[in-house]
Amino acid sequence: MTSDIRQLLTSLQFADSAFPSGFYTMSHGLEGYSQARLVEPDDVQDLLSSLLVHSVGPGDATALAAAHRAAGAGDWDLVAEVDDRLFASKLNAEMRRASTRSGHQLADLAGVVLGSDALAEYRQRLEARATPGCQPVVSALIYSATGVDTRIAVAADLSAFAVSFVGAALRLRLTDHRTSQVILHALGPVIEQVANAAVERDLHDLGGFAPMADIMSAQHEKAEARLFAS
Repeated sequence: MTSDIRQLLTSLQFADSAFPSGFYTMSHGLEGYSQARLVEPDDVQDLLSSLLVHSVGPGDATALAAAHRAAGAGDWDLVAEVDDRLFASKLNAEMRRASTRSGHQLADLAGVVLGSDALAEYRQRLEARATPGCQPVVSALIYSATGVDTRIAVAADLSAFAVSFVGAALRLRLTDHRTSQVILHALGPVIEQVANAAVERDLHDLGGFAPMADIMSAQHEKAEARLFAS
């Protein structure tokens, strides 16, 4: 059994904003809101909280929890089903591309960081294009392979999303470094709530409902100038 300290270190490493997962290139829809002038500095925390509760939690976090359990049981067909369901739940091509680009990069990095045998079965399916390779699913497999508990894995990925979102707000000049830390600390209870709900949610209930975020993503995809990939 992996020790609590090693679980913590693994989750900190893979959720770190410096880890090259591709999150730095994403605003998770925030740039679309900014371009449409629908978000002000005072709105960043509420928008992030809403996305966590209504979109990321029911979608990505739920998929991560389900894929983590399936990987632990060695059920690779179920892992692929989770991947397919999550990919299908992302309505915008931009969001699908961002998730799979990051997922493929993570799968490749797993071979470097964890060893060549890490995720070997899943990477073969990726190379054969038999599964999309969404980022939360790949993250689930990495956490499972390193012995990180499901709930901790989900919380770590939600934290990574929040840090990435706030980082995008910084680059879009919607917040500053001090306020961003206040936001992240204040969202701790929200992340805990969302993580617990994701772990308990049935796979058949996967999928969030954030229509405005989908609209902003669709508009962002066709914007003439973009700082972020999503």
